[in-house]
Amino acid sequence: MFKGHPKGLFVAFFANMGERFGYYTMLAIFLLYLQSKFGWTTSEAGRVYGFFLFGVYFLPLLGGYISDNILGYGKTIIVGIIVMFLGYGLLAVPGNGVFFMYFALAVIALGTGLFKGNLQALVGNMYDEAKYSHLRDSAFNLFYMGINIGAFFAPSAAGGMRNWILARSGFTYDSAIPSLAHKYLDHTLQNTAQLEQFMHTQAGGKITDLGVFCHQYIDSIGQAYNAGFGVAALSMIASLLIFIGFRKYYKTADVTHKQQKAAKDPNLVVLTKSQIKDRFVALGLVFFVVMFFWMAFQQNGFTLTIFARDYTVSSISKGSAIIFNLSTLLPLLIAIMGFVLLLGKANSKKTKIIGGVVALGSLILAYFTINMLQPEGNKISPEIFQQFNPIFIVFLTPIVIGYFSYLNKRGKEPSSPKKIGFGMLITAVGFIIMIIASQGLMSPADLAVKGGVSDTLRSPYWLISMYFTLTVAELFLSPIGISFVSKVAPPQHKGLAQGGWFGATAIGNIMAGFIGPFWDKWQIWQFFLLLVCLTLLSAIFIFSILKKLERATTS
Repeated sequence: MFKGHPKGLFVAFFANMGERFGYYTMLAIFLLYLQSKFGWTTSEAGRVYGFFLFGVYFLPLLGGYISDNILGYGKTIIVGIIVMFLGYGLLAVPGNGVFFMYFALAVIALGTGLFKGNLQALVGNMYDEAKYSHLRDSAFNLFYMGINIGAFFAPSAAGGMRNWILARSGFTYDSAIPSLAHKYLDHTLQNTAQLEQFMHTQAGGKITDLGVFCHQYIDSIGQAYNAGFGVAALSMIASLLIFIGFRKYYKTADVTHKQQKAAKDPNLVVLTKSQIKDRFVALGLVFFVVMFFWMAFQQNGFTLTIFARDYTVSSISKGSAIIFNLSTLLPLLIAIMGFVLLLGKANSKKTKIIGGVVALGSLILAYFTINMLQPEGNKISPEIFQQFNPIFIVFLTPIVIGYFSYLNKRGKEPSSPKKIGFGMLITAVGFIIMIIASQGLMSPADLAVKGGVSDTLRSPYWLISMYFTLTVAELFLSPIGISFVSKVAPPQHKGLAQGGWFGATAIGNIMAGFIGPFWDKWQIWQFFLLLVCLTLLSAIFIFSILKKLERATTS
């Protein structure tokens, strides 16, 4: 997959993987933290979630301006990583209130704004050379895979840290307790029987006062989530060391248009005002479409997490637990990679032997870890579902790259804008799955009155199917969109253009939070139908302007 690519891609791949591991570790538990710590409703937590994501994805516009005009790409990226480290560190401090949390979120958003768009602009610069230009789309697919390797481990890291800290306090995690505890403390819980049962099973008779139990559990789970944010801070250190330590592999691409002009570089590309205008119009139209994709996609940390918590079974059989438990899933995934090396026709004898050894060793390890699972009653937490999107990304990326390469050799590869349109259609299919899964379920409004989780619970495979479909859509849209931006962006505004991509993402993210009130007021299937309609309309729009967008890539 990496054959023929510049070595600088590896540096960006791993630096981005470290940063995204931290970000998704934090995001996996963020909504749960807001509701567990502060007792907020879905709408209240959704507004903070939406505004935070807006900041994270809007501030790359500022980061792009700073890199294009002041610091350059590399220095801006380094400053961004350091600022993110400080933000996650602040969020990891236990016992602080709402306003301290807001400040920490602002620091994280600023650091991310300095980092994200500029790293993508740096990768894009590597493929401006003629010998690499034909690999641009596949490069961003690979770069995107790095993001998702980090994101895959994040939910397990966040959940594992939370469970460890809770265990030190003598508790175990149960998604129903925080809501009931806050209702009890607010004097809005009508029936305390379920909470009393939780106190008995959790405290084992050591605590007999419901108020004391509620306070202690809420404090403990808040500290547990703080520890998860601390893991995110540590990952920033790894990202920084990788990016600084291997600078020699990307330093030739770490040049802005302004720096090229000052150095009188003979390779400087100069566009006419008309060309610049046409390119910005094309970018703006794509940005408009992707806003609706990200509005739908970011439900994974919002309403889909709530669906996992309140409407999905939390106790599963041994067979199902295999794919939810990292200690069993990871050896199986490594075994698959080993078999790929073993059976690859183009691989050398040495590579085949290594692949065989890896596959056999991983299968043996998987056998022992699977036998440690219970036949029934294996618990799963709501945030663990977020691991499926990144792992699907990792395994589907080579397939997607191979498929497009196959089409390219036959002159039938779709243009980048057409791929984006297909991505929107596939997104709609994903939420149709959720419409089917939601039939007959209690509305969130009715469940809020009842407290706890729904009496009717769905199989986890509904959400897994949805995440699989959404992942395919993402691979058609997100890395291809980033590649499109790097190709079309006027040379003097590359950082700003990548910031524009994230600005569109920011608007989509805040829209994800703003539609939260509909979740509280509508039936669940009606909420998902709204997402289907919006993504279908977006697909129709991009296909209607396809020729205009395709011309921009050649002007």
